Amino acid sequence: MPEASTENCTKITGSLLEVAALRYTPAGVPVLSFRIGHQSEQIEAGIRRVVDCEIPAIALGPNAHLMTDAKPGDKVRLTGFLSAKSLKSRSLLLHVNEIEFLEGTK
Repeated sequence: MPEASTENCTKITGSLLEVAALRYTPAGVPVLSFRIGHQSEQIEAGIRRVVDCEIPAIALGPNAHLMTDAKPGDKVRLTGFLSAKSLKSRSLLLHVNEIEFLEGTK
C-alpha cells in the first residue's frame, strides 16, 4: 500500500473582497476571516480556461494583525493550506501562513 501524501500547500494571488473584524479565540489568539477573489487564465488538457473564483480564508496570530489594515481591493499573494471550515461544514477554507501585499499596497 503506497504511503499517504501529507502535502497540502496552496499559493494564490488575487484581490481582497471582504475583510471581517479582528476577533480572538477563547485562548486569546487573534483571528481574522476574509475572502479573496482570483481571476486568471490556466491551461487544462491543452485548452485555455478562464478561472474566476472566490476563496474564503483565515489568518491567525501575527498574520491576523497584518490583515487588520487591509481593505477590499488590496491585491495579495497568499500561501497556506486547505482545511475543512469546521466539523459540520466540509467546505474548504484557506488557512494563511504567508501574506504578501502587491502593487504598493501596505
